[in-house]
Amino acid sequence: MQPATVNLQPLFLAGPTASGKSAVALALAERLGGEIISVDSMQVYRGLDLGTAKPSAAERARVPHHLIDVAELSEPFDAARFVQLARRAEAEIRGRGRVPIFCGGTGLYFKAYLEGLGESPPADPELRVELESTPLPALLAELERCDPETFGRIDRQNPRRVVRALEVIRLTGKPFSAQRAEWNPKSEARNPKPVFCLTRSPADLRARIETRVDEMFRRGLVDETHALLACGLEQNRTAMQALGYRQVVEHLRGERGLDETIALVKARTWQFARRQMTWFRRQQGVIWLESASDEPTGNLVERLLASWH
Repeated sequence: MQPATVNLQPLFLAGPTASGKSAVALALAERLGGEIISVDSMQVYRGLDLGTAKPSAAERARVPHHLIDVAELSEPFDAARFVQLARRAEAEIRGRGRVPIFCGGTGLYFKAYLEGLGESPPADPELRVELESTPLPALLAELERCDPETFGRIDRQNPRRVVRALEVIRLTGKPFSAQRAEWNPKSEARNPKPVFCLTRSPADLRARIETRVDEMFRRGLVDETHALLACGLEQNRTAMQALGYRQVVEHLRGERGLDETIALVKARTWQFARRQMTWFRRQQGVIWLESASDEPTGNLVERLLASWH
């Protein structure tokens, strides 16, 4: 297929889970002669397939994908490594005369790539051990006292993020919220990088989430999780935050039945999608692309390209 454009500047497509952004990215890549760079903090891990809705083998055959299956469960992976690998992938894609299409829902990774990693200090091993051994309610109480703004915004069910926020506060003596830059700082105003964000009505998005979760369990999410436990899933604090896996691990321990687990995964995924939307709404440089429940992917692509060009 001949590329429909000679513009090799990267295109950034974000949105909440189950919003349909992956289908749009595939169609865009075929239309533009592009390749997709996944902006997903969980799809980087080998083995986390069904629960992270990785593109199928057929989809990867249609369009090259990058930053999927680049880390073992035994490896740490963070925003700094994402930026390093994504920059390399973008350069290689453009070097082939193709268009890099960044697609995903991990807002922190978009932010790190577009703005840089900021001045936050590196992890302190001793302090990290101390914080991780402290009960979550005590950590949250300290965060609320030291940085009410971050306390009001942070995912309080994610110990990893709470620990990191407190680690930065203790190491710098400054609120974590004071060290977070805006999406498009004024210094980059002359060369803006718009981010298209796909959105749907709450009822439509929730219905799509419930359908996706049912399909994940139908295809074998329980069996996949059982196999991953033997590969060290529980020892990787980041991977254990992936939606579905923690709840299935608890099911396998006998903490709840399957039907209750499926319902819980649906509820947690819906809560996560709402947090994603809240995060993107607070960023500058976002171009919203609202989709009706019955709108064909091709229409979305045409509307996006009209704004991009």
